Amino acid sequence: MPENPDTPPSDRSTVRVLLRLWPYVRPVRARLFTAAVIAIVASCLSLVIPLVLKWLVDGPVANGDPGGVWLGALYLLLLGITEAVLFGFRRWLVARPLAAVEARMRADLYGRLQRLPIAFHDRWPSGQLLSRGTTDLMLVRMFLAFPLTFLLVNGVTILAGYVLLLAQDWSLGLVLLTPVIPLVIVSNLFERRYGVVARTSQDQVGDLTTLVEESVLGIRIVKGFGRHRSQAKAFHALAGHLRGTELAKARLLAAIWAVITAVPELAIGTALVLGTVQVADGNLSAGTLVAFLSTALALRWPVESIGFMLAMSKDAATATERYFEAMDAEEEPDTATGTTAHDTSEGVRFEGVTFRYPDAPEEAPPVLDGVDLHIRPGETLALVGGTGSGKTTLTALVPRLHEATTGRILLDGEDIALMEREKLRSLVSMAFEEPTLFSASVGENVLMGAERAGDPELRRALGVAQADGFVDRLPEGTATQVGEQGLSLSGGQRQRLALARAVVGRPRFLVLDDPLSALDVHTEARVEAALREVLRETTALVVAHRPSTVMLADRVALLSQGRIAAVGTHQELLRSSAEYAWLMTGEGKNR
Repeated sequence: MPENPDTPPSDRSTVRVLLRLWPYVRPVRARLFTAAVIAIVASCLSLVIPLVLKWLVDGPVANGDPGGVWLGALYLLLLGITEAVLFGFRRWLVARPLAAVEARMRADLYGRLQRLPIAFHDRWPSGQLLSRGTTDLMLVRMFLAFPLTFLLVNGVTILAGYVLLLAQDWSLGLVLLTPVIPLVIVSNLFERRYGVVARTSQDQVGDLTTLVEESVLGIRIVKGFGRHRSQAKAFHALAGHLRGTELAKARLLAAIWAVITAVPELAIGTALVLGTVQVADGNLSAGTLVAFLSTALALRWPVESIGFMLAMSKDAATATERYFEAMDAEEEPDTATGTTAHDTSEGVRFEGVTFRYPDAPEEAPPVLDGVDLHIRPGETLALVGGTGSGKTTLTALVPRLHEATTGRILLDGEDIALMEREKLRSLVSMAFEEPTLFSASVGENVLMGAERAGDPELRRALGVAQADGFVDRLPEGTATQVGEQGLSLSGGQRQRLALARAVVGRPRFLVLDDPLSALDVHTEARVEAALREVLRETTALVVAHRPSTVMLADRVALLSQGRIAAVGTHQELLRSSAEYAWLMTGEGKNR
């Protein structure tokens, strides 16, 4: 996967890129093939109409036979109705399976995004991923519904049409073959130039989606700081770039449409003049000329649609490439090879753990550097450190949100790198400093922390987090919808629900990243009192910034510049560590 999601188009051909859709198309290939055959039959029926016209002109019209004229008109009407019915049937035939293809691709993308590592999501803007699951998949479905079929249908129609033209009059047929070479050259040039613009356009759609999403989610900041004008300016700038790119696409389409329309029209005009001369000289019947010109005109749409369908195919190829950029990203490794010891009473142990972010400069020091730490079974250890010391990163290594660069982490003697992620995350529960809630009910948000928990566990967890009081006052209690990001609640309320989610499943290991930072003093005291009961049943690592949170712990570890500088009780570290004493006695929260 590229480091930067806004990558230029690859050198792979459109066909090779689109062939990657085959696993999704294969289950519905029978219906698509049937639809293509039906479309070919319907399209070729339009080539029968000129033959009926030839019969009409040279027969009933020339002989003054009104009955024959009416019969010919009936034939033409039946051919038109049959063609319309077949095309309508083709559309019905592909609608449901192509909707299923799009749904399956979207589901696969969503599932893939859930399995990709945090480092991937740190690098990729959410709008870029959102546009791949919406706009890009819509372009793919449109390609499968129309250009995929009609590139074949129109190709067969053009081939059959030219055979008829040559059969009617080979000299005039050769005249209409002259545009082929220039059209092939122009189409090749168009495809290459259009591919670059199409990729740029779709990347710009992703950037614009990201900006809109950030503005909506951060609307309180935008309004609170009066930044609506600067946000609007940024939006208009991105929208202006996208508009310019779309206009460039339109200019390319207009250019190729003009060429593809004008060149065949010149050839048809030339054939008309030469055919009229031959009719005047008696070398060609009027009916044959009418049939010839009618066939040529019937081929106008298949020829003129080449530019349009090439553009749609290139858009689809670019969308497919963008889709598989996310799908090809390397998933989180589930297990490693090797053996490990197993001891059910070891607690949590960090052995020589070093961590460096994958995209960090080589000369930059690691975030964590040789961390050795032991949390005894049933013990609560507070992790204290200044800003940038690596506290949050260390806690993220326990559930393998990030992978340790070197060293290992043991849970009850078992190396977490050798554990299945599902098992690991059933043992470890987390509450983050910045609580995230989903557009669901209060109860559903809390019960995300335990798959099999029910109402008794929910009420207990709300009680531990001192959230039962405000939840019961909500309009529908635990069934109340909290809205996107839980912004209908206060920061302290969101943090208490996140804490309830962490403890609802009675986890074996609990990791809390400053879970009480948004609470007032009185609520914090009540939560700490209830939380002490929970901590007696588990092994816990708690990031702390205030003495009140530290007092929940049995011991304290001081993390300084990515290393464990000291371990002891709160009182011991106050006496022995000047840095710890400064962190605990300074005003406010220092990170």
